[in-house]
Amino acid sequence: MQILTSYQGVRESFQKLCVGLGNFDGVHRGHQRLIRNLVDYARQRHGTAAIFTFEPHPAEVLHPETAPPLLLAPELKHRLIASLGVDLLLAVPFTREFSLLSPEAFVREVLCAAMEVAAVFVGYNYTFGHRGAGTPQTLRELGARYGFAVEVVPPVVVDGRPVSSTLIRGLIAAGRVEEAQRYLGYYPVFAGRVVSGAKRGTTLGFPTANLEVDDRILVPANGVYAVKALVEGEVFLGVANIGVCPTFAGQAPAKRRVEVFLFDFEGDLYGKQLEVSFTRRLREERRFQSPAELLEQIRRDVAEARALAE
Repeated sequence: MQILTSYQGVRESFQKLCVGLGNFDGVHRGHQRLIRNLVDYARQRHGTAAIFTFEPHPAEVLHPETAPPLLLAPELKHRLIASLGVDLLLAVPFTREFSLLSPEAFVREVLCAAMEVAAVFVGYNYTFGHRGAGTPQTLRELGARYGFAVEVVPPVVVDGRPVSSTLIRGLIAAGRVEEAQRYLGYYPVFAGRVVSGAKRGTTLGFPTANLEVDDRILVPANGVYAVKALVEGEVFLGVANIGVCPTFAGQAPAKRRVEVFLFDFEGDLYGKQLEVSFTRRLREERRFQSPAELLEQIRRDVAEARALAE
């Protein structure tokens, strides 16, 4: 998959552009259906399957104080989109100036003049243009006027509820990772670089990898989780603690952190990138009366996580 940050001139480089529009935060089951439909459509017509999205998320530019955290880091989002067969990803910088384009101006100047699209795919609740004035029906009308096909993908319903990034975000924020998996199509995942920590895990006999936390990316609620971690292409099972280490409160700033203990791993992780998938919440984070009490609980957590994998 080729990734570009500008849509200007793509009509000269790519033929029969079939474009999916949206934020695709999380690339959840609804997004996956749209993308698969788009790819199938483009392949049948010997066209180019493309995704047009904005980075950063428009909410980060227009309403940064209330912008929700993202379900996926951009690099993971790109990889998931590529895995679905997309040929071209347009990750276009979003600006306040861009937000002022009317729905018709967006269609006329971007989709037609710059890209010469053959078809556009959107979700049933897609909005676009200044103040989100454009709807799928608006797009259908403009497509008929400007000469491109429009496909509106209906909602994907799981357990009686339409899949949405907002729904998934609420589940992950509550630590309900198993339920979130049903809507995502994969377990909630967080990627971070391993940094130096207080080495308390090593002292207790369970050395942990401490991950940098990017506040723009959502991590599950504080607690202890069974996890699968990808380290340089190899998968390891383990447990992760998300929280502020209340047992040791006062010895370090109460900064939220992700600490991962990998089963059967030997080697140095410092500076490496870990992708951690949260498969089940084992318990909430809590304060223990002593390091010995904490150690006994860690042993129980590890035993439970290992049993889940059997």
